[in-house]
Amino acid sequence: MSSVAAEVRDEGAGDDRRAARELARYYDLDMADEAADVDLYLALARAADGPILELAAGSGRICVPLALAGHEVVGVDRDSEMLARARQAWAGGSGAGALELVEADITVLDLGRRFGLVILGLNSLLMLPGRDAQLAALRTMAAHLAPAGRAVIDVLLPTPEDLALYDGRIELAWQRIDDQAGEQVAKLWSARYEPAAMVARVTTHYEAWPAAGGPLRRLSRTDDLHLLSGHELLALAERAGLSAVSVAGDHEMGPFGPDSSRIVLVSGLL
Repeated sequence: MSSVAAEVRDEGAGDDRRAARELARYYDLDMADEAADVDLYLALARAADGPILELAAGSGRICVPLALAGHEVVGVDRDSEMLARARQAWAGGSGAGALELVEADITVLDLGRRFGLVILGLNSLLMLPGRDAQLAALRTMAAHLAPAGRAVIDVLLPTPEDLALYDGRIELAWQRIDDQAGEQVAKLWSARYEPAAMVARVTTHYEAWPAAGGPLRRLSRTDDLHLLSGHELLALAERAGLSAVSVAGDHEMGPFGPDSSRIVLVSGLL
């Protein structure tokens, strides 16, 4: 998830810690069907020589399966509630690997060691506040990458059709059952795009109510996505000391082209 704090509004609760805990749970509910990138990282991990580092590891959606598959993994995030869910997920599994979770800012991180695979997955780069922070995160990747290691960055490239929806309209993304809390949850979102700054301000509303019926609660958050083109990502990575090894347009490592709505960049050290 995000490695930076978001503006959060818990309407009717007023408890920031509880709001952060619920947002972490709703994030896992949101990501329940998102697995294609995990398969990609499992394949890259099998080819890696040495331990694995995931930056902006969130609730462990990627780093926990890697550790369960037998790898030595370090996951870093600055959101303590997300990391708490990662610890819970790791404690509930079994595997021959190891997982260390570190609460830290990935733009200034210095673990004093290098890794065979460094991951910054699923749009986390876009959550950082501007180009300087994005460059700092990529430099963190380079500083922690072993000489023959691989760094992987995965970001969304919204199409013009996507951006046309970023006009403030509210859309229903899904409605699901949260078995952990015994609630129905609906996710609604809206966004506004500022072309000059290449920033999309995305507001997400989670509405929850008891599965058997009862009052509705709304929990909201706002994130600024600092978008960049594929060309800009390649240039930024080079400035950080990373050289492209392969560039793909999806998590199956299909070809990258002008119509790609995602870029998966696999890099080594310059």
